[in-house]
Amino acid sequence: MKKIERLISIVMILLQKEVVSASEFSHLFNVSKRTIQRDMEALSYANIPIYAEYGAEGGYALMEEYKFDKRLLNHKDIENILVALGGFEQLITNNEIQATIQKIAAMTNVNISPKLDLTFYEWPGRKEIKEEISFISQAIENHWLLKFDYVDQNGHTTYRSVEPYKIHLNEMHWYLFGYSLEREDYRTFKLTRILNLKKDGFFVPRSDKKVKEEKDSKRQDLVSVQLLLDVAVREQFIERYGKNAVAKVDTRSYITTIELPESQYAYQFLAGFGNKIKILKPKSYIAQFVNFLEETVKLYK
Repeated sequence: MKKIERLISIVMILLQKEVVSASEFSHLFNVSKRTIQRDMEALSYANIPIYAEYGAEGGYALMEEYKFDKRLLNHKDIENILVALGGFEQLITNNEIQATIQKIAAMTNVNISPKLDLTFYEWPGRKEIKEEISFISQAIENHWLLKFDYVDQNGHTTYRSVEPYKIHLNEMHWYLFGYSLEREDYRTFKLTRILNLKKDGFFVPRSDKKVKEEKDSKRQDLVSVQLLLDVAVREQFIERYGKNAVAKVDTRSYITTIELPESQYAYQFLAGFGNKIKILKPKSYIAQFVNFLEETVKLYK
């Protein structure tokens, strides 16, 4: 954490708490007590009225007249932020996120017990993804050039040298957005297809990446598909598309119309429901889905 960020954090914490010890600040920011003392001196030079209280319960505090009653965040705001950060931390975690959670929690003296809880399954592969995301995050921060082998959806492997600019989460899939030196253009890479990821020197960030990113992020064409659903899978479609998207036909059947791409991923999604769904229209989509199923069945003949 940079010094200016630490100084701002100190002021935010002191605005919420009466007295904070040097040891508590030292542990929170992972710095020495001497560094905290220098930070307090720097804040005093900047006319922030910080004073020291001595004794067993002593520490640093702000003069009361400097504090204000109507703060930017109230107790409920802080609780909501901690819920969101806690859920995100299950997907990707690093020291900075953990420090942020501690700082936000320190902004209130009230014991926070969130009414909303976020839980994600800890799949074995997620640990690897977390480590890879942490490495890529460092690469983006420090402008490391990355090299890796990339396996496309057909199993073909190519060598890539990429300037990383952003990590993107779409549904539950992670992607790296960057500039490919081989293609001389911006590309998006799915993390699960990246192999042998390594640092390969440094690069100077390009100024035109935002324009290219908008161009690269265009959605693929979608098709309106009508499905007949068994009651057993009704809830899954409600969670994904909303209650208004699912209409009752009888006690066992429901109908829905959703937009899907004409791709292997969409066919895999539908195939996952087995005989609990049936495509009603359009006919062209039915034909492609049936062909997908027939190719799958051939593997077992």
